[in-house]
Amino acid sequence: MASVPVIPDSYNHVLAELECLDPLLSALRLDSSRLKCTCIDVSKRWLALGSSGGGLNLIQKDGWKQRLFLTHKEGAISQVACCLHDEDYVAVATSQGLVVVWELNQERRGKPERIYVSSEHKGRKVTALCWDTAALRVFVGDHVGKVSAIKINTSKQGKAAATFVMFPVQIITTVDSRVVQLDYLDGRLLISSLTRTYLCDTEREKFWKIGNKERDGEFGACFFPVGKNSGNQQPLIYCARPGSRMWEVNFDGEVQSTHQFKQLLSSPPLPVVTLRQDPHYTGSSCSPQSLSFSKLLYLTEHCVVTWTERGIYIFLPQSLQVLLWSEVKDIQDIAVHKSELFCLHTNGKVVHLSLLLVDRCIERLMRRGFWTLAARVSCLFQNSIVSCRARKNLPLDKLEHLKSQLDASTQQDLTAQLEELIAKLEPLDSACSSRRSSISSHESFSVLDSGIYRVISRRGSQSDEDSCSLHSQTFSEDERLKEFPAHHEDEQLELENVSHASVVVEADRNETFLPFSIPLSFRSPSPLVSLQAVKESVSSFVRKTTEKIGTLHISPESRGKHEAKDDEQLPELTLNPVASPQEEKESEPQNSQLPEEDHLRNLKAATAETIAKLQDPLVLLEPQCMRRVLQEWLVHLEEKFSQEHSALSVKKNKTVCAEEQRAVLEENLQVAPADRDPVDKEQNDILEDCIEKENTAETCVSKSMCESGTDVTVPLGCGFQVSPPCAIEPDVLKDLVELTTLCFELCVFAAGSAEAEESSEGSLPPAASGTLACRFMQSYFFLLDLKRVKQRIITMCASSPDVWETYIAGLKEITCHSPVALAMESEDMLKILKLLHDLGPWDNSPLLLAHAQRLYEKFGETALRPLIKFHPSLLPSDIKQLCRNDPAHFLAYLDSLVKSKPEDKRPFLLRSLLQPESVRLDWLCLAVSHDAPQRANTVDEEGNPRPRSHLFTWGYSQLILLLIKLPADFVMKEKMADICKSHGFWPGYLFLCLELDRRTEAFTNIVHLDDLSLLNGEDGSIPETIEEWKFVLHLAQNHSTASHQHSPQNGIAVSNRGLSCPDCITVENVALLLAKAIGPNRALPLLQECGLTLELSERFTGVCEILRIAEKRQRALIQSMLERCDRFLWSQQA
Repeated sequence: MASVPVIPDSYNHVLAELECLDPLLSALRLDSSRLKCTCIDVSKRWLALGSSGGGLNLIQKDGWKQRLFLTHKEGAISQVACCLHDEDYVAVATSQGLVVVWELNQERRGKPERIYVSSEHKGRKVTALCWDTAALRVFVGDHVGKVSAIKINTSKQGKAAATFVMFPVQIITTVDSRVVQLDYLDGRLLISSLTRTYLCDTEREKFWKIGNKERDGEFGACFFPVGKNSGNQQPLIYCARPGSRMWEVNFDGEVQSTHQFKQLLSSPPLPVVTLRQDPHYTGSSCSPQSLSFSKLLYLTEHCVVTWTERGIYIFLPQSLQVLLWSEVKDIQDIAVHKSELFCLHTNGKVVHLSLLLVDRCIERLMRRGFWTLAARVSCLFQNSIVSCRARKNLPLDKLEHLKSQLDASTQQDLTAQLEELIAKLEPLDSACSSRRSSISSHESFSVLDSGIYRVISRRGSQSDEDSCSLHSQTFSEDERLKEFPAHHEDEQLELENVSHASVVVEADRNETFLPFSIPLSFRSPSPLVSLQAVKESVSSFVRKTTEKIGTLHISPESRGKHEAKDDEQLPELTLNPVASPQEEKESEPQNSQLPEEDHLRNLKAATAETIAKLQDPLVLLEPQCMRRVLQEWLVHLEEKFSQEHSALSVKKNKTVCAEEQRAVLEENLQVAPADRDPVDKEQNDILEDCIEKENTAETCVSKSMCESGTDVTVPLGCGFQVSPPCAIEPDVLKDLVELTTLCFELCVFAAGSAEAEESSEGSLPPAASGTLACRFMQSYFFLLDLKRVKQRIITMCASSPDVWETYIAGLKEITCHSPVALAMESEDMLKILKLLHDLGPWDNSPLLLAHAQRLYEKFGETALRPLIKFHPSLLPSDIKQLCRNDPAHFLAYLDSLVKSKPEDKRPFLLRSLLQPESVRLDWLCLAVSHDAPQRANTVDEEGNPRPRSHLFTWGYSQLILLLIKLPADFVMKEKMADICKSHGFWPGYLFLCLELDRRTEAFTNIVHLDDLSLLNGEDGSIPETIEEWKFVLHLAQNHSTASHQHSPQNGIAVSNRGLSCPDCITVENVALLLAKAIGPNRALPLLQECGLTLELSERFTGVCEILRIAEKRQRALIQSMLERCDRFLWSQQA
């Protein structure tokens, strides 16, 4: 028997044609030379086939029973699209460019009717149709790149609405070339043209180009929806690229990576399972394929399907794998629904293929009675069948039955191959057989649509021998544990919600299935009671130490979730360095709550009274009255939450908490040193690290402030109070935050002292006021609205850098245990930025500032440019504070932020950032003083421009021009003009002179710059009156004389007649410009009046003569055209 090549076990999917549609096409008369199928689409219910005769055939897929036939007199059907979310609608494009939308009225058993006909693309070839995934809207693309949207008004809303309300066609965009493919998902429209792919937000009317590199040819693109279990992960986009490549793009249109499939496609093609021919597999590799994927379609279970003239290709792009590729020739188009593929060939034939697991394919073939084909497929894919652990669809008895259906006399080779396969599946080793039966008895499994077998084990992770010997004891223990099902589940859920739940749960799982005859030092006579006691004690320990040791065992994904929760709760709820008040409240006895309420009773009353006073207009509109009211209230706040009182209470709580934690572990985890479990050792180490961490927590802020150079006169051992020292009701906390923040904004930092009165009145020097502000923030950081405090510091405390440093130190204290802070120890900035991005969205959270400060301190200017992705959560004013010691770094960030937007959006962005307006002058001074030419090269000794100095390169010229050209008042423009002149930025100075109507000054500087191109009409710098022309001519005469006198010294030969430098400003060049502007006949008398005719050469005379001839011919042409129009109008009247 000759050996037959078998397919490797890595391939477990196959394309199968289980139903032949040729009889259907014959019944529809779509198999003739005169009439054939031209387009195809499929939905859950319908198979839609458009024909060259203008008919649309709708076939019900369930049994291929019902048929609807829709006729069109507008030409052949070129495109068809079924509405997937409401299958009562279908859109059709004809060869004349008309788009017709049909309502099938299947629910009311009525006749199909046209409800919309669009002629927007009439005379063009419609190349793509796509339905909205939620609304009744159709997107249309044609061969010139025009994309429109048709909104449908359904008759289901009432006949009157459908008859009298017709929404106009909306033009989405016009791209640069033919539309190849359209796709839509969650408010985003994907447009793939011959050169590039575009992403459109149809709700906000925003457009993005995907990638920077163009392409030339038909390349598709599609959305890649995420699975149901992917959480908040956004969909992806895949765009075809030349050379068998794909771009992986996020939902915002940013290219994440490029996938190369060229080498992976060197594998041999898999056969298509069909009754037309026997499946054949060569086994020999082919050369790598460099292909162009004309369309990309999303297939079920994270697959993308495409095709070429050679075959069909199915990829798993997320894992960079080729699921399979099969040779199928001459494919014109493919429509997919779930795992079904309907292939339209160039000859009009339609083939129905299904993507199936090999065992499911064999099972379906056997069900239909195709025994020979099922046996051949089994033999070809025997490696996949043998290596498959779960054979739910293809057990041994089915294979035996398949062998019995073969003809032993005529199919000897096939029968022998099948016998070999069965022998591989059923070894003669009884031990292996018993092991397999043991697995089947202890495990259940289910087969997912993707082919993955999910095994659900009902036993522990012991070896086979241990599991066999302990099975009876384990089963009895399971029965005893069923007496407390609810309690066990609650404990399990509780353990899963903590940071090191994986350790505890794994330990519990192993303990549950251990034989209880093994002596353990901490096990009581009743195993169940012991187990529950250990769970309760460990759970209590976990609840109290989650905040401290969570970062030691937490996964990166879980870190992101915890950090996101912390960000959402601020500023009202902040990260507590010790156990949270709610947890301590639960652990304390019930009667301990009454003294706490009495403790805050006076503060609550004072807060309510203060809020009532502040609502009085006489107080609210008078800042001094507000300050006095707040000072009176601040006395009560200091009594309850002073720094010294909080420090003592926090220290006491930490000590009690640490003692309780150690007592819990020592009581429940007492084991001999030799028999100690690794999990117990790990927990004990965690406890020691936790206590050591608590002992050093009080000084972490002071150390960080000392390292950053903060000079605040407060006790070094006095840290930030970032969490309430006791439980505070949410409503009370909200009022306290409002009043405390108002105190900071009005500089009410202390109560009942002369220093406090001076600070509130503003009479204290900035240094002293800044010191009080720092102390105030340290004491009441947990009661401050961090966003408002930041804005106050930026606008009013610019002269006190210590205040900003203290604010940043407080934010660092809050985020000291975040995953980003821990990741700072590594040198991988990109990894830190990705982690920071994954923790978003930040929604303007001030905590992002702390992470940005850490990045800047570690990586310097390199870390600032990537931070533009976090705008507007990070504003330029924040970055300016971070790098105030090096303004050049801020300037680089600002320039990168502005350039990250399209050119038409940059002025709007910059205008939104100029808050307050005065920062424009600061930014302009920075831009003209960094990466700029030397002033001596642009300005001479007399303060005039040096010739051609406006052509120097300025590093931030685009930013400077944007700042200058934004709307501003007269005073602001004068200040900006002075800045530009003092630094020699002449393009901006000339623009501002024209804006301020200082035209004489502008012309003077243009002549000094000696560039004739500046005297043009594009920006209004050309002279407009005769007086201005005379002024410019005299300036040119004086400039030419001065240049001629100094030319031997400079080594530049400048001719007065302008022959050697046609772009220089000379009398003759200005005279020629005058002749072109007002005509030679008017220019010559003006030059004679100024006495400048002697300065002109024969060249001027020749040019003027040419201008006269051109003017004469132009007048003659206009006269001739007018006479013809006149004759035509008279002939029409006659």
